[in-house]
Amino acid sequence: MQQNLEWYSERIKKEKIALLTEKELNKTQQNFVRKFFDEQVRSNIIPLMIESLPQLPYLRDKSIFLGVVMRKKNSAYQQKYALIEIPTKAVGRFILLPKIKDEQNIILLEDVIRFNLPVIFSYFGYDIFEAHVFKVTRDAEIDLDNDISTTFAEKIEKGIKNRRKGKPVRFVYDKEMDPGLLEFLIRKLNLNRKSNIIPGGRIHNFRHFMDFPDILADKSTRRASFIPKSLQTALRVTDVILKQDVLLHFPYHAFDPIIDLLREAAMDPDVISIKITAYRLAPNSKIINALINAARNGKQVVVMLELKARFDEEANLEWKNILEEEGVKVLLGVPKTKIHAKLCVISKRSGTRSRQYGFVSTGNLNEKTATVYGDHCLLTSNRNVMNDINKIFRYLENWKDGSSILKSCNTLMVCPTNMRNELYKLIETEIKNAKAGKPAGIILKVNSLSDASLIDKLYAAGAAGVKIEMIVRGIFCAEIDRKKFKQPVKAISIVDEYLEHSRVMIFHNAGNEKVYISSADWMVRNLNHRVEAAVPVTNHELKQEIIDIIHIQLKDNVKARILNSELANNYVPFTGKKKIRSQIETYHYLFRKNNLKSEASSN
Repeated sequence: MQQNLEWYSERIKKEKIALLTEKELNKTQQNFVRKFFDEQVRSNIIPLMIESLPQLPYLRDKSIFLGVVMRKKNSAYQQKYALIEIPTKAVGRFILLPKIKDEQNIILLEDVIRFNLPVIFSYFGYDIFEAHVFKVTRDAEIDLDNDISTTFAEKIEKGIKNRRKGKPVRFVYDKEMDPGLLEFLIRKLNLNRKSNIIPGGRIHNFRHFMDFPDILADKSTRRASFIPKSLQTALRVTDVILKQDVLLHFPYHAFDPIIDLLREAAMDPDVISIKITAYRLAPNSKIINALINAARNGKQVVVMLELKARFDEEANLEWKNILEEEGVKVLLGVPKTKIHAKLCVISKRSGTRSRQYGFVSTGNLNEKTATVYGDHCLLTSNRNVMNDINKIFRYLENWKDGSSILKSCNTLMVCPTNMRNELYKLIETEIKNAKAGKPAGIILKVNSLSDASLIDKLYAAGAAGVKIEMIVRGIFCAEIDRKKFKQPVKAISIVDEYLEHSRVMIFHNAGNEKVYISSADWMVRNLNHRVEAAVPVTNHELKQEIIDIIHIQLKDNVKARILNSELANNYVPFTGKKKIRSQIETYHYLFRKNNLKSEASSN
């Protein structure tokens, strides 16, 4: 969550905001913290006196814990250890305190508990307390046995239960932790000094900063998402999609049109079926609500629910039960293959006429993450795209018949069948053009780049003179400083307010650019062991929109870092007259374009 932490630290410097510890509270704030603890926290914690336990209880992976040491002033040797799980899910991590003058104060939930330790453990009569945060990561792999008498869902459920018994593989702790308690925890967790034991700071689980209080929402930087003009003026999203392609760019564009599209389909008497993939869903998913309403209205609803989505297995099992109770057909995927493609196809029939429409996206169908994840979604009624999506769903429903139907996809690039080979061909075309003295270029934006074969193809392209530019947020395994390259390869990573999550591929193609948006990273696991989909953006205006946005990102000189063999991750140096922070510039670009369309339509 580094992209959010950087943004928050910048904002905190500008605003009068203080994150206080339990030792920095004034009297008014102390009274507030005592009352808050009694009313909101006390009932949600269960302190464990761990010295008397034969072994430590199950410590949840996603949780943080306070390790507590209690002593008496008159006895340096008499002490007790205890554990408290921080109830962030029930209470929240950040507590707003009464203001001091015009300064807004915040305290972490663990510091509220620290302040109240004398109350929590008053029974024992101790007067000195120390408490430090730690967390445990267990082996999270789920082994699926070959027992044919159990269903796939039952195997996943069993695997989730077995995960509780997983061996601890990482122990991260506050480096100020009491040495005796640290030694005790390491021993009880069956770790040793060669294990992955990592000293850290006072604050852990930075992902909670995703839910930082709204007091930091400065309108000058975090701008409200908006709906594209083509959808604003229409009564129904469906009517627009049946006439033209629409490209949504989250979080600059609102996620509402996706939900509206499904709600409209749920109510439309002409709609006969909805088929959709689901990987990670929001806790109170409006997507699921729309699909349930569709089933209640007599539509055939098919949901491909990926039970193997890491750490979302339990939530997706719950969604499976809810959907099936409502008459939705739930597909559970293919053995040894994750379904990672983001697809939807809606079929409607009016008289003798049939139409299909839907979307292909780079990100999850999750209205919560759509506010902070940068993704693209193509809404379309293109027959060729819909035909290929239908083929993918036929494969998911009949995977035992083999993958030949996937291989027959002609418009979408699909994993694990044809995407790799199609990418080879596209790169090879650029190599041939470069060798022939023609302009040639590849622009790649992915979360991770680690596939050795595709990296080798990029090396060959660079050696042939193809201009290569890359935006890679995470894993980056290419060596771009090779002397064989005829021109420098540019590679950057952008870390900012929003998580750069989209995958985009642009091939120069002798001036007639081929542009794809995709769910797949360039990794072996994505290309060989997942069902993924990349869709070509063929509408000239939308294609140019993607190209413009990517070029804005390539010009970033505020939040972009250089990727190279030294792994220094230095910021791109500012050498021009204008600072370009790509996420802000992208918003301006899309907002201006939307306003220009508004003016044109009004004239």
